[in-house]
Amino acid sequence: MLFLVRMDVKIPHDLPAAQADEIKAREKKYSQDLQRDGRWRHIWRVVGEYANYSVFDVQSNDELHQLLSQLPLFPYMDIHVTPLANHPSAIVQEGAPG
Repeated sequence: MLFLVRMDVKIPHDLPAAQADEIKAREKKYSQDLQRDGRWRHIWRVVGEYANYSVFDVQSNDELHQLLSQLPLFPYMDIHVTPLANHPSAIVQEGAPG
């Protein structure tokens, strides 16, 4: 199942810089591990914002929720999830069964 996810990060200004840096380092490792295993298919920065659009390829809504809620920056994020379906005019049918 493919999902488009927008993540807006809002780290509190009073969070100590060292703590914010440590959280960001864990976030980077976690997200890159998910990219390597294929579940986090794409990630794009939103220009001028501390935000991204990402495409996830997971087995279920529950799996996506679990992955997102384990993001180290999750407590500081507003997240919007859009389920995706194949479009009949697409040349390549992403994630389509057999």
